[in-house]
Amino acid sequence: MHRKYLVASCLAALTLPLAACNEKATVADGQDFGPSPTLVQPKSSLIPTINVATVNRWPDGAKPTPAAGMAVNAFATGLDHPRQLYVLPNGDVLVAESNAPPKPEDGKGIRAWVQRLFQKRAGAATPSANRITLLRDADGDGTAETRSAFLEGLKSPFGMVLVGDELYVANADAMVKFPYRSGDTKITAAAVKVADLPGGPINHHWTKDLTASPDGAKLYATVGSNSNVGENGIAAEKDRAGILEIDRASGATRVFASGLRNPNSPSWQPQSGALWVVVNERDEIGSDLVPDYMTSVQDGGFYGWPHSYYGQHVDVRVEPQRPDLVAKAIVPDYALGAHTASLGLTFNTGELFPEAMKGGAFIGQHGSWNRNPYSGYKVIFVPFKDGKPSGKPQDVLTGFLNDQDEAQGRPVGVKIDKTGALLVADDVGNVVWRVTPDTAAKAAEAGQ
Repeated sequence: MHRKYLVASCLAALTLPLAACNEKATVADGQDFGPSPTLVQPKSSLIPTINVATVNRWPDGAKPTPAAGMAVNAFATGLDHPRQLYVLPNGDVLVAESNAPPKPEDGKGIRAWVQRLFQKRAGAATPSANRITLLRDADGDGTAETRSAFLEGLKSPFGMVLVGDELYVANADAMVKFPYRSGDTKITAAAVKVADLPGGPINHHWTKDLTASPDGAKLYATVGSNSNVGENGIAAEKDRAGILEIDRASGATRVFASGLRNPNSPSWQPQSGALWVVVNERDEIGSDLVPDYMTSVQDGGFYGWPHSYYGQHVDVRVEPQRPDLVAKAIVPDYALGAHTASLGLTFNTGELFPEAMKGGAFIGQHGSWNRNPYSGYKVIFVPFKDGKPSGKPQDVLTGFLNDQDEAQGRPVGVKIDKTGALLVADDVGNVVWRVTPDTAAKAAEAGQ
């Protein structure tokens, strides 16, 4: 296609929901979820589907819609693109206020230029605050009344984990640590680098999430790919699209699991003790492909990217083909819907929610930008039994899209707070939401 026509077509997509085609999802609602999702034949076009929800942030007093039997309130408002959360042992909540660092080599050309326009429309083009903020609810009313700049001058921070008296932070290009004392509201000590993480100049998927092994000896950092399906060359994918295991004492790093296009929110499943992640899968082969997923990860396991998806489904766009690797690809545990951009995962380790929700997974779905119709834009729950998913997904928070299909907010990180409530970082609404059982409804029911 002539460059001039391509640019015109893509610009037209800024006012039309789709770019250059009427492609739309055909898989029945819900069939792209679960252990055996429906996988249709891939579709291709010169201009892929683009369907971006324009931002129109929450009106004053508005909030997401909780599921029946649940309630939601704003734990903190007026934040600057809150992405990930971490709950300290004393109940303080850390919020990574962050966005992408400069990426001068990420996808030069017309397509990248158009994508940046859409990111702006989606509310994702704000400068990074490069800050971790501490929120404290000292009186226990479910709202943070204390807020302080806990760490500043970081580089697109995302993952956080406390081991003993050391707080580890995953920046866009390195893992660093700081001394921490319970009750601190600000850290002024200089960062100490623990290990490098794959960074620029491309740094296509910039978020690096983080957890520690139960004994604290190892750290696990998630690193997304440097491309959609390897189009920037395999050399650009070194130590990417997987999980790195880092020795906390020495900083020695090895690849723990690979073939995970964009993994996030590494979390330990409380019943099995296995490490799980949510993964954003590849784009540009239709509204139905490929479902994002959550999965347990095996030491040394390979999960297909870029050569195949959902086990041995070969992606013919990738050259050279690697049938040897495709044969090794592990099928993910549970699909989370095509293009839902599932970024948040936490297991219900608290005692606040009903017993049936014990050990299950809360998942923050940031929402699609390249699917017709939209998908995600919600927080869901998947029940677990004996360490494995045991049922259909259940909505927890909806209403992030208003009745005009505008994005009032977009959920990212999810965490269980010290009381057992669910916290949700909303990077477009600039809010941290708090979800609890609806005690008022329970009281009314008891009084009948």
